[in-house]
Amino acid sequence: MPLRGYGVLVGQAVDERAEGGTDTPHYQIRLRVAGSDFRIAVNVLSSQQPSELLFVAQEDFRHPILPALAALSDGFTAFSGHPDGPALDYIRGNLFDRLDMRPLPATQPGLDNDLADKIRHFVSRAIADPAARVYAFGQRWGPEAAIPDKIFEFSPGNGIHDIHMNQGNSGRFRGDDGVWQDGGLLFRFPATGRWAAVFLAFQSQGWHTDDTTGHVVPDLTEVGPAPRPASGEPDQRVRIVAALVNPAGSAPETESVTLVNTSPFHIDLAGWAFADQQKRRHVLRDLVIAAGDAVRVTVSPPMQLGNSGGLITLLDRRGLKVDGVSYTAAQAGREGWTITFR
Repeated sequence: MPLRGYGVLVGQAVDERAEGGTDTPHYQIRLRVAGSDFRIAVNVLSSQQPSELLFVAQEDFRHPILPALAALSDGFTAFSGHPDGPALDYIRGNLFDRLDMRPLPATQPGLDNDLADKIRHFVSRAIADPAARVYAFGQRWGPEAAIPDKIFEFSPGNGIHDIHMNQGNSGRFRGDDGVWQDGGLLFRFPATGRWAAVFLAFQSQGWHTDDTTGHVVPDLTEVGPAPRPASGEPDQRVRIVAALVNPAGSAPETESVTLVNTSPFHIDLAGWAFADQQKRRHVLRDLVIAAGDAVRVTVSPPMQLGNSGGLITLLDRRGLKVDGVSYTAAQAGREGWTITFR
């Protein structure tokens, strides 16, 4: 079943500690929230092989969920596993390019060369700035009135864990699967007006999951004349490189999305579809894109490219994600201008 008590905790970072050893160590963050303390337990090593976690960080994170997060007060906000609101989903939320994720050791001698160092880079900045806020997405535990925190020794014990992808699991962790319940760390720095983000996943997790259960969908070779790239990577054969979401002129507007075929093969896109955050689709018909070519596709309702920010996802004929992007209200605000993504 999905995680119980999934949501985001907003608070001020006041301390941090990297656990050593190999017994599922964590990078620990202490948040102060309206006079109470919480521990954020961030996995930095997996109990399943390969043990190194996948990591990606963005120093200047931009995404349409940020205005809703900025409106939250310090404290915990629960989410219900749906795309409404600022819940995280690594696959459906188009938060980052998953091919940018890299495995990193939990801890090792030296500077800026392990997962603890990478996370500390952001946490230290947040601790140094009392106005900065940490947004920890995951599963809540506590309060534990009779149990002081095992790391920072405050009481009562309170915290957030599962600060990582929470779908596509295998083995005994499959029962934690769900959609729109992924963990992560976001950092808001009001002095600069910027956000940063850290996303983590286990190498044992799958990246094509069922829209309801979050369980892995078998990654079968697609039927038709579009073989996989030589690398075996099923995603990003076709990429979304641009979109015109706010055309000049009065409604109805002609919105469009531009695709490029990155593969050395012609690809028949019949039956593929674009989808927005609410899974409203525009199905492609009678469209073949030659190797290396780009094509601009006009989209129509029920899919909507809103001017307040949104998501655009490209699905193959099985409904599996091939590519996805996000754009903000600021990007969409320039009437007649095309947004580029790469």
